[in-house]
Amino acid sequence: MKICLYLEFYNFWGGIFFKNIGTGLLSSYENQKIALHDLRIEFSEKWDDSCDILQINTPWLKSLWFIKKAKHRGKKVIIWSHVTVEDFKQVFRFNKYLAPLMKKYLKYIYGLADLVFCPSEYTKSLLVAYGLSAEKLVVQSNGVNLKIFYADQKKRKKWRKKYGYHKTVIGTVGLVIPRKGIDTFLAMAEKFPEYEFVWFGKIYNKIMVKSLPKILPSNVKFTGFVQDSLAAFNIIDIFIFPSYEENQGMVILEAAAVGLPIIVRDILTYVPWLKNNENCLKAKNDEEFAICIKNLISDSKLKTRLRQGALILAQNECIKVLNRKLFSTYQDLLK
Repeated sequence: MKICLYLEFYNFWGGIFFKNIGTGLLSSYENQKIALHDLRIEFSEKWDDSCDILQINTPWLKSLWFIKKAKHRGKKVIIWSHVTVEDFKQVFRFNKYLAPLMKKYLKYIYGLADLVFCPSEYTKSLLVAYGLSAEKLVVQSNGVNLKIFYADQKKRKKWRKKYGYHKTVIGTVGLVIPRKGIDTFLAMAEKFPEYEFVWFGKIYNKIMVKSLPKILPSNVKFTGFVQDSLAAFNIIDIFIFPSYEENQGMVILEAAAVGLPIIVRDILTYVPWLKNNENCLKAKNDEEFAICIKNLISDSKLKTRLRQGALILAQNECIKVLNRKLFSTYQDLLK
């Protein structure tokens, strides 16, 4: 078995489209390479005529050309559905105008695949609603690499000193775009001035997305992209992820692997794998986010329970566990 693993623009112009961004898409791609290596499946990151399966990560135009080429030569095609219209239209300012065209394109290109990997049941339900056959949609978590994400007290001490943090730190990791819930994050910082709030992630130009307020609460820091994501997670005491739309939300799994108590927005993406009061707290609005923070600060037993639940979640979603299902899927596809 040999797989051609392809992520469009990954090496284009020195990887400028992925350099210093730190997206879940890129983390997923790196996890896929590790999974194939662990499964001892030969793979290439460029087109190879000897491949049995073409596995696409971003279904853009060059990927479409490869898909056509693979189908013509009798290869099997898998596409990861990292992109849906629902999340696409909430990234950059102009995306909402492209959304109707994008929906038609995604339905067409996903329809060309022999299998479509969906990061969650929610993503699968969206693609079924687009008109795609449920039979070709396989729920396959992006997973988390426990060798990369774990509690590290040395990094925690060093980086908290670097940023001057001595109080409770409530933080998140991800692109600084409105879809990720910047409004809620800032509202919580204003509600709890006695705690530090930090957001690790790339900040885009105001031409691309709505810019941050000129005046931020004094207890808030937006760091921009940081190379050491493990250190970023270890600085945090409470992980808050108020995103309005996700296909899975890999940073949640990464925070879970570090053993952080997690607060998320109560959206369908997290059903059924995130369980309220077991491995996270869920909030529908700013008022409920505030209650969740108060409860975590005041209830040490709740915090301990959520940490333990998060670690169990990460262990169940680690790439080594998921590899068994992945290998079986590849074998079935080639039969």
